[in-house]
Amino acid sequence: MSSNKVYVIGVGMTKFSKPGREGAEDYPAMAKQSGTRALEDAGIAFDQIEQAHVGFMYGESTSGQRAIYELGMTGIPITNVNNNCSTGSTALYLAAQAIRGGLADCTLALGFEKMQPGSLATSYEDREQPLMNHIQALAELREFAFPPAPWMFGAAGLEHNERYGSTPEHFAKIAEKNHRHSANNPYAQFQDVYELEDIQSAKMIYAEAGLTRLMCSPTSDGSGAAVLASEAFVEKHGLGDRAVEIVGQAMVTDMRSTFDTKSAINLVGADMSKKAAEKVYAQSGLTPDDVDVIELHDCFAPNELITYEALGLAAEGEAHKLVDAGDTTYGGRWVVNPSGGLISKGHPLGATGLAQCAEMTWQLRGEAEKRQVPGAAEKSGVALQHNIGLGGAVVVTAYQSANR
Repeated sequence: MSSNKVYVIGVGMTKFSKPGREGAEDYPAMAKQSGTRALEDAGIAFDQIEQAHVGFMYGESTSGQRAIYELGMTGIPITNVNNNCSTGSTALYLAAQAIRGGLADCTLALGFEKMQPGSLATSYEDREQPLMNHIQALAELREFAFPPAPWMFGAAGLEHNERYGSTPEHFAKIAEKNHRHSANNPYAQFQDVYELEDIQSAKMIYAEAGLTRLMCSPTSDGSGAAVLASEAFVEKHGLGDRAVEIVGQAMVTDMRSTFDTKSAINLVGADMSKKAAEKVYAQSGLTPDDVDVIELHDCFAPNELITYEALGLAAEGEAHKLVDAGDTTYGGRWVVNPSGGLISKGHPLGATGLAQCAEMTWQLRGEAEKRQVPGAAEKSGVALQHNIGLGGAVVVTAYQSANR
């Protein structure tokens, strides 16, 4: 990374909601809402934005332009970003990279998704599917089950159970925590609190791993946005009191270890996550012990469990001990997914990474209201974000208040 600093100066998002509902907004309206909120939060006008990077998975080629035109038409470069479930944080990464490299002083990252109800489906049947290598490799380790996504992450959870002694109950406890957290998030798709038994007895999605519907993220509609700026821009406009610095950021894609280790855990990206986290800790000089609050990619509860280890919160094979000790909720060592995470807040694929960024920014500013994490808004407060997409890419980002 160069020495150019990058700051988040404004964030905004829509309430995440169930796809296909009556009166559902189209993506331009969602993008207008999140983008306008981010600009207003930053206190700047759209004509001060020099680049925009727009993430979505399901849509036509220049949907990014159509979305941004709701905010203004100034002729700036607009890129359309698609990186599976890490699409939103990939847009964030590109917007930050432009500032970090000295190519712009103020950029916009925006993500949205208007999804179809039900399980994710492929858009094209006449060509190789991007995840085919991953699916074939996993099918050599576990009997294939449909739908593929819960099977893949469930298989990773099963591997952890068999190797290290964790159990499906740990997945249920993670889901219970995230549903409980979402009760305080007005942007969450679900704000229902469940008992552990309710989660375990819900509709079974992948029986071998004990994975029920309430341990899985839903399909969702929604949008999120973040305005990023250089140090010079922050100083010029007097934004230091509300700015949050990106003190470390890394994107990592699949490595040979994804396949060569013959591990379901690595096939769903644990090695990518570990490498990205290590890069971020090295860039920032931080360690997991410095972190107060974390938003991580709990598309399925088993992935939250294995990501504890990938991010260095627990040693290999000991993630479930954090769950048993209550170390990932209020009163514990970290608060993980105070927003409710993907499981309960929702998972509109292109918006997820930017909603995570918004939550981290609010936490460090002390603006998270009932879900505020003690210590996060102090000058030493640190927030960590993890967003992953199979096939594959992971983005890990560390944040601190600019006036620390």
